[in-house]
Amino acid sequence: MFIGLDIGTSSVKAILLDENQGLVASATAELTVERPHPGWSEQDPESWWTACETVLDSLKQQVPSKMAAVRGIGLSGHMHGATLLDADGKPLRPCILWNDGRSANQCADLESAEPKFLSLGGNRVMPGFTAPKLQWVRENEPEVFAKTDMVLLPKDYVRFKLTGVYAGDMSDSAGTLWMDVAKRDWSDELLAATGLTRQNMPHLVEGSDVSGEVLSDLCARWGFEKAPVVAGGGGDNAASACGVGAVEPGSGFVSLGTSGVLFVTNDRFSPNVENAVHAFCHAVPNTWHQMGVILSATDSLNWLASRLKKAPGELTAALGSAAGPSDVSFLPYLGGERTPHNDVAIRAGFAGISHETGDTELTHAVLDGVAFALKDCLGALTAAGTNVDRLLAVGGGSRSEVWLEIIASLLEVPIDVPVDGDFGASLGAARLGQAAALGSTEGVFGKPALRTTIDPNPTLIPAYADAYQRWQNLYPAFKQAGF
Repeated sequence: MFIGLDIGTSSVKAILLDENQGLVASATAELTVERPHPGWSEQDPESWWTACETVLDSLKQQVPSKMAAVRGIGLSGHMHGATLLDADGKPLRPCILWNDGRSANQCADLESAEPKFLSLGGNRVMPGFTAPKLQWVRENEPEVFAKTDMVLLPKDYVRFKLTGVYAGDMSDSAGTLWMDVAKRDWSDELLAATGLTRQNMPHLVEGSDVSGEVLSDLCARWGFEKAPVVAGGGGDNAASACGVGAVEPGSGFVSLGTSGVLFVTNDRFSPNVENAVHAFCHAVPNTWHQMGVILSATDSLNWLASRLKKAPGELTAALGSAAGPSDVSFLPYLGGERTPHNDVAIRAGFAGISHETGDTELTHAVLDGVAFALKDCLGALTAAGTNVDRLLAVGGGSRSEVWLEIIASLLEVPIDVPVDGDFGASLGAARLGQAAALGSTEGVFGKPALRTTIDPNPTLIPAYADAYQRWQNLYPAFKQAGF
């Protein structure tokens, strides 16, 4: 038996798999995000652990005999979160999350002071990453920075609570901007740029390797007969790739979660900093990946649904099937954007609203806008020399076939839809836990059973290509207008 724990932004999910990766049980616990100032986004690290306790308690209650046989646990989590601990392992402040934009000034300063962030780190210095967050703390909360003994990512704080070990995996740690990504090791130079050393960083392991074992008191609580090993795990997107079998070079997926991701696996470190492509280590050894990332995918639909006081599924169901681009345009930049703009200040907006515009037209515009932003990501990956021939769909938004039809027709690639597209990261985490327990990745990362394949609709391709060209004019217009 193997457990996958996914520490998401909005919830913690746990799944229990048998030896054949069949789903035995699952549980979810909700989380909340605090926004104390405009552009800020924080969470209490203890809330992750409390949620993990809740879901693991639930698994034990559901299937106590199966829990007794657990051999491995894998972790995945939202990336880049700055979790600052004191010498006693206690959080010093709320975690600054991936979608927090407060450190824009520090980003420019760090890029100027240490150009190796772009070469060794392989990525633009963006407010979402961990390094500029620590520089912000260093400049604005010096008393907190002075007490900071260890910096962990969200899932690695959960690992610490599970095992008592400070460890991180390659894929998640690459998103801190403190790693020499090609060498898969911390960079002393990049750490020094933010006043830190290796002593402030966790030990690095591959995602499929053992990082520690579950503490004895927790084994007793959850009924584990023998202490399960805890795998290195992965950042949420690398773990999702493991969950859908995208571990071979050239394989990839599109994720419609809170954020949107276009992910492709590579056999080497392949940065493209000019177009704000993310180039990170994968969660499996000797493998890397590229990502185009947009900050508000289902977040955009959820925002609209909350304003219209309807459920997101109700809005998308009203559209029926894709019939061509909306007459209304939407920029999905609710909290700024990453690929390709690296612009924390830009904001979202509609264009083309008329007296006739209603809920359906606004919903259609949001789905189109997210799809157009993913097309921007595809262009950035293509500019880096990456070919995308086929994608798997994961995340909650993949339940909307009309959305996938729009994306497939715009990207002009078929999109495979797994039977269950909402367990990508937790499934990948469980698979990494299985690999660690077995001591091998052989046969662990197969592709999931498919529910359907969404092919590009040839009647929609020309219209969406034209609409995309028009949509691209909106970003510079909004930027010039100061939005």
